[in-house]
Amino acid sequence: MPYDLKQPIYLDYQATTPVDSRVLDAMLPYFSNIFGNAASKNHIYGQDAHRAVENAREVIGHSIRAKPQDICFTSGATEAINLAVKGTFFAHRSKTPHFITVITEHHALLDSMKRIESEGAKITYLPVDDQGILNIEKLKEAIRPETVLMSVMAANNEIGVIQPLLQIGHLCRERNIFLMTDATQALGKIPLDVQKMNIDLLACSAHKLYGPKGIGALYCRRSLPCVPIQPIIDGGGHERGLRSGTLNVPGIIGFAKAIEISIKEMKIENIRLLKMRNAMLLKLKKSLPNISLNGHPNLRLAGNLSICITGIDSEALLIALTNDVAISSGSACTTMSVEPSHVLKALGMADENVRSSIRIGLGRLTTEKEVDYASSRIIDEAIRLRNLR
Repeated sequence: MPYDLKQPIYLDYQATTPVDSRVLDAMLPYFSNIFGNAASKNHIYGQDAHRAVENAREVIGHSIRAKPQDICFTSGATEAINLAVKGTFFAHRSKTPHFITVITEHHALLDSMKRIESEGAKITYLPVDDQGILNIEKLKEAIRPETVLMSVMAANNEIGVIQPLLQIGHLCRERNIFLMTDATQALGKIPLDVQKMNIDLLACSAHKLYGPKGIGALYCRRSLPCVPIQPIIDGGGHERGLRSGTLNVPGIIGFAKAIEISIKEMKIENIRLLKMRNAMLLKLKKSLPNISLNGHPNLRLAGNLSICITGIDSEALLIALTNDVAISSGSACTTMSVEPSHVLKALGMADENVRSSIRIGLGRLTTEKEVDYASSRIIDEAIRLRNLR
């Protein structure tokens, strides 16, 4: 059956997303017309920029039920994570603090933990089950009197698994431990409520939800229980002293617009993505024996499909699909690594199955025709590669 489709088809929405045209339209005036420095509040140019930033801060705060003043703008989620982890460590350094996290976290979090561990912090890395879910009982057992922070990713970037933040937050508040979450993949895709979930620190980024690259934020609770945190970037004392540097006004405006759209369209978009994802998985399973889903079948992002196609090398499959279907073999931040995915290995998968796994990310611009075509191409190339063995 012939397809009349623009190629290559993009199915890597967990890596990044295209900027929504509505987001771009909101940003454009702030590149040339309203170009003032938001910190220059002694004239109209700076005042206009400052007002726009504060309006955006309110939109972003409202999206996670946070106070606007608790939103600190950063260059992205990686910086926000570094600020949360290292800033908390610096504030508690004299007490040899203990941190708890999960082995399936993003490298931005794990590497930040390794850094503070080298400087004296004590870190516990918790395992997950074979579907990628954290065991609450193991979390309880890991807590010590000196535990300061628990960090759990809201939704995993490779397998899309959603962690039980409501339960974790309740436990952390009960034990007087700060809860941090990397919500980079979750924001705009699942409901997040920092009050209800007792989240004290939350990192996020615009480019995962159809906003621009180079802008992110850290939610840092300033009301009780107030999170003591020290800056890791010094300078002009911007963002209430937490993160110095001239604000990226166009990026901030785009971030707010992207969140506004994503929250408004979340429910209907998730229904659409889930329908396409399930259809794709069904078609692949019908034509490819020995194919399995990585991660929990239900507690996962609607647009994420991580699968193991036994008997093929995922890198060979990606090369074969290069000109017509864009998918990945894991996290975009570690694609140059020859090491097997630490997330998939944490599920107990053998290295051979890890190397036979691919990540398919469906998104806002994905159509049913694209999913059908991509499924056919994956099937054809997987069968070819199996026959070469």
